[in-house]
Amino acid sequence: MAKLVVLKFGEGSLEQGFTVTLQIGEESDRPATEITGKLPPCPEMMLYYSRWQSSYLQLGHRYRLDADKIQVTNVSITQDCHELAHILRARFNTWLQTEGFRSLREKWLEKLQPTDQIRVILQSENNQLIRLPWHAWDLLERYPKAEIALSSPSYDRIHKPRTPNSTVNILAIVGNSQGINTQADQAVLQNCPNADVCLMVEPQRKELTDHLWGKNWDILFFAGHSSSQGNNTTGKIYLNKTDSLTIGELKYALKQAIQRGLQLAIFNSCDGLGLARELADLHIPQMIIMREPVPDQVAQEFLKYFLQGFANGESLYQAVRHARERLQGLEDKFPCATWLPIICQNPSQIPPTWDELIQPQEIVSTPPVKKTRQLKTVAVSSLVVTAVVCGLRLLGGLQTWELQAFDQMMRSRPEERPDPRLLIVTIDDEDLATQRRNGEVLKGTSISEKYLKKLLTKLNQYQPKAIGLDIYRDFPAEKPELITQLQQTDNLIGVCKGSDTTAKTKGIEPPPEIVQERLGFSDFIHDADGVVRRHLMFMNQETASLCPAPYAFSTQLAFRYLSSLGIQPQFTSDPSPSLQLGNKVFHRLSPHTGGYQGIDANGGQILLNYRASKKIAEQVTLTQLLSNPINPNAIKDRIVLIGVAAKGDFPDYWATPYGKLLDEQMPGVMVQAQMVSHIISAVLDNRPLLRAWSPWFEVIWISLWSGVGGLVAWQWRLLPKLGLAIGVSSGVLYVCCFGLLIVGVWVPFVPSALSLLATATVVSIQNSKFLVISH
Repeated sequence: MAKLVVLKFGEGSLEQGFTVTLQIGEESDRPATEITGKLPPCPEMMLYYSRWQSSYLQLGHRYRLDADKIQVTNVSITQDCHELAHILRARFNTWLQTEGFRSLREKWLEKLQPTDQIRVILQSENNQLIRLPWHAWDLLERYPKAEIALSSPSYDRIHKPRTPNSTVNILAIVGNSQGINTQADQAVLQNCPNADVCLMVEPQRKELTDHLWGKNWDILFFAGHSSSQGNNTTGKIYLNKTDSLTIGELKYALKQAIQRGLQLAIFNSCDGLGLARELADLHIPQMIIMREPVPDQVAQEFLKYFLQGFANGESLYQAVRHARERLQGLEDKFPCATWLPIICQNPSQIPPTWDELIQPQEIVSTPPVKKTRQLKTVAVSSLVVTAVVCGLRLLGGLQTWELQAFDQMMRSRPEERPDPRLLIVTIDDEDLATQRRNGEVLKGTSISEKYLKKLLTKLNQYQPKAIGLDIYRDFPAEKPELITQLQQTDNLIGVCKGSDTTAKTKGIEPPPEIVQERLGFSDFIHDADGVVRRHLMFMNQETASLCPAPYAFSTQLAFRYLSSLGIQPQFTSDPSPSLQLGNKVFHRLSPHTGGYQGIDANGGQILLNYRASKKIAEQVTLTQLLSNPINPNAIKDRIVLIGVAAKGDFPDYWATPYGKLLDEQMPGVMVQAQMVSHIISAVLDNRPLLRAWSPWFEVIWISLWSGVGGLVAWQWRLLPKLGLAIGVSSGVLYVCCFGLLIVGVWVPFVPSALSLLATATVVSIQNSKFLVISH
């Protein structure tokens, strides 16, 4: 596969230096590699060039310049010209080996093989830069199938499809040939295979214009005198002994010829950079010009060698290189003959072969994709990808990834301050050891009857609003004092565990001493990965359940606290009633909520908005509370939760969004505290409840980001820029999703990111089919 290399020179000068971008890729495809470097200032370069050019012009050969400017001298300075050329070449290559340019050189050597067929395009507006001997770059000489061309950074593609001709139509103009021999040029053209040559010798201006308008030309050829003016910004050709024309004076005729399929202009005449500059503004696909005054014999031999190679199947670039290198055989008489021919390329066009001028490539004859069609491709791709992703999501294919992304965002949120309305009394391993050292019998529970009685007595002295005993006691108390205390402590909430026949869970009975109105179930709902993300507030117990409590332990504690403030629970009148406390409605989850797809949504489930990962509320151990004086304000009017934090006996730990490993898991009493705080903070502090959008809003959101992916791929086609744009877009998406989660809205991140990437990929692949227009 042929390679395309583009060297883009940014704004600069030999006095200031240049920023240079190297792009490497396959022909007809977007660049696969892009790297940027710098060339340092080298103001003396033009001094070396000027010395060489001055010596070259003094050679005195018969140039194809303006006939009035032809000079003949008997002074031979051939050796001097060779020496100055050697100095210019050496200084030029030294400049291209500087440190700032080395990374481009190394990337070239890494990506390209000496056997590769390579088109090298140098894009620059700098007139001094394009005059330098780029063909003499030592890097190019390592690649025998590479040839360099000049190009303007501004170009456009001719959008009208080319009409194929039965032969290669060549319009050959032989202009004023005073002092030069153009007969050899004519003979070479007439011998081209499958060519229809229209020869015009010293035509009048109108005659030339009529011919340019009158036929579909493939190649325009000019032999005769020409010159450049205005620092190579304009060029002039001499039609006959009296008439000369600039490209601007042939503008409309040339534009018509280009629109009708003109592919190549060959100016086998002197000093053609000005001609190339003006023709480039007309977006001609390819040109071959002579960058300096050209001796007559050199012009003839180059044309012969080029057309022999090109007409016999060589690519245009290879034919130019071979013809140029064959001129070395003339350099004993005509120094630097190999420096003269240069290709000028419109980067949006791929040079055709000789055979393709007769039967053009399919890609050339295919009408270009218009902007409206490209946008239609983006829209259709976006809709298709959205449908596929949403279908995959509905089937649960993305649920695991969505829950992992949810956990990551939950962990990334800023920690909130501890809830001042709660106090947590924990029973850890040291508390268990202390009880045993004091001769207490635990009987399958984490606190003895003596310690429980002391704890309840001390707590009630300071008038808490509610006490939650998150410890199973499915057996009657033995001490009469404890029995009475459990029965008569109206603000004490006990726990039991509901039965689940589908999971073959029997459940756990409540403490016999506590009436049903002061009971709450302790059941947590965990997802398939074991993580507790949902809060079950109420449920209908099974008929044979050992636990009669309809409300969760956390819900009962919140009820007790809020009822003291005059807030009573009620239910909405929806078909699936939701719990309402004050003005806050706790909307129940549906089977398809957020990232959840097809979950069992029975009971009053909501998403649990965790408050903090470490300290949800003030904590004190059992031993600390019973052994030390207590600040009354730490208990008065608070909700006190009592539960196990031990890791040895009676472990009660749960995976949360903050971690699944044992060291990262949260004690059950802490999860209960999170749930209690979740309820009362939502009611009293207007802390956000987590909710998700309706499925249709989520589809719109996903399709929006799918469209962003398509537009990104449509706008940025170079791989490094495309990758950066996709990365930035994904980052913006994450920030949006994270910000919305902080304010209580769980929106789809994974499906949106997947849609963005997939649509960008699809549109990029579609674009690659048409990237003949963009290099």
